[in-house]
Amino acid sequence: MTPAFSFIILTYNEQQHLPRLLASIDGLNAPIFILDSGSEDDTIAIAENAGAVILQHPFENHPKQWDFALKNFNVKTPWVICLDADQEVTPELKEKLEGFKDEDYLNVDGIYFNRKNFFKGHWIKHGGYYPFYLLKMIRYGLGHSDLNENMDHRFIVPGKTEIWKDGHILEENLKENQISFWITKHNRYSDLLAHEEVERMQQLRQQTLRPSLFGSPDERTAWLKNLWWQLPRYVRPLLYFIYRMIFQLGILEGRTGVIFHFLQGFWFRLIVDVKIDEILKGEQKKEDKKPAVVSPFKFVFTFLFLFLFFYYFNIAFFGITSPGKLYFPFLANNLNYIQGLRWILLSSSTQVLAWMGFTALHNGTELLVVGKGTIVLIYSCLGLGLMSFFSAFVIAYPKKLKQKFFFLISGILTIQVLNIIRFVLLALFWTKKASQIIDHHTIFNIILYVIIMISLYFWVTNNSPAPTDQHA
Repeated sequence: MTPAFSFIILTYNEQQHLPRLLASIDGLNAPIFILDSGSEDDTIAIAENAGAVILQHPFENHPKQWDFALKNFNVKTPWVICLDADQEVTPELKEKLEGFKDEDYLNVDGIYFNRKNFFKGHWIKHGGYYPFYLLKMIRYGLGHSDLNENMDHRFIVPGKTEIWKDGHILEENLKENQISFWITKHNRYSDLLAHEEVERMQQLRQQTLRPSLFGSPDERTAWLKNLWWQLPRYVRPLLYFIYRMIFQLGILEGRTGVIFHFLQGFWFRLIVDVKIDEILKGEQKKEDKKPAVVSPFKFVFTFLFLFLFFYYFNIAFFGITSPGKLYFPFLANNLNYIQGLRWILLSSSTQVLAWMGFTALHNGTELLVVGKGTIVLIYSCLGLGLMSFFSAFVIAYPKKLKQKFFFLISGILTIQVLNIIRFVLLALFWTKKASQIIDHHTIFNIILYVIIMISLYFWVTNNSPAPTDQHA
């Protein structure tokens, strides 16, 4: 009986991984096709012993390598399963494949497998890494490799897809146990990704998939990438790292997991941003472009005016919404954005503490952690001065409105996310004795101002300001 599917595997010096993968699919009686890119170890011998059909093709990037594999192997089965050599099939997934029949999936063109990713022997369960669905099983002749990607590879099918949540593919590159290998590999990947993003800026690449937050896993990824490309460089790696650590619970991952999230979510993304700017500056020199001239007097005057306005408006508003001689009950009860910000910060801190396993509650002003103590959020805790400085600078600087908007929103969110982290740490570790020695408000403000100044420097220097006659 003709099997319903074949395996296609990409290899390069995979003598450490290929036997593990082949053992996991042994007994499925599926044809095996291996596309190698010049292995110098025993990979080819291992593949030959397994009875695999082998082709050689120089490696340029993953999307092109998969495109070559799908177009050049003589596949006879209606389906193909496309795997990397450092992956393996779990017994539960193997059992599903053993019972797979093409006639049961006639209206389906692709099947997503659930992946578990490992780093240094540790399963990366949090930070958005699980569940993680990859389109690995596609109808042959209909599915193809997305060549509009330069580094990330994905398959695209024209029809319906299905997600198998039960059963997994395990992905663990044992070579990455040596951190130097991981760094070298991702340094190479950062070159590919930086060039890809520059080409997208120049409209040389377009998204193949329809971006949709509520679509398939790959459509959701396309939507998130569109958002990522709109965020300001150098700020977005920090935002992404905070998002993974706090909102996707990466902080619960443990030491090895946190190292992974830092390297993959922050360090790697930061290197990509640096390389993007190196490419753009190189092209700017070739074209002999001159940046638009910024009027320092106009900028300084506007910045100071806006900063003083924001700063003292907040102080005045706080005064008239607090009980006293100039108290305005209507504003205090209906339009009190300062109290609203305090409530959001306390509620968010309480939720983070709950995720960490602590019992916490707040009353709109105080945060109590059972067994730890209480902290009080006064006006100076809210970061309104920091936001006034940051907002005034961004609004005053002559750039396009779209650039200002995204940078302003992401910067304010970053300030408050760091504020939440501060409150969580204070609630867990701060004591009255420590408060007599160290002023945490001053330390926090110094750290935030340093981060803000660094972010503003890169924002100003890495994008040319908008000409004075442009309004968008």
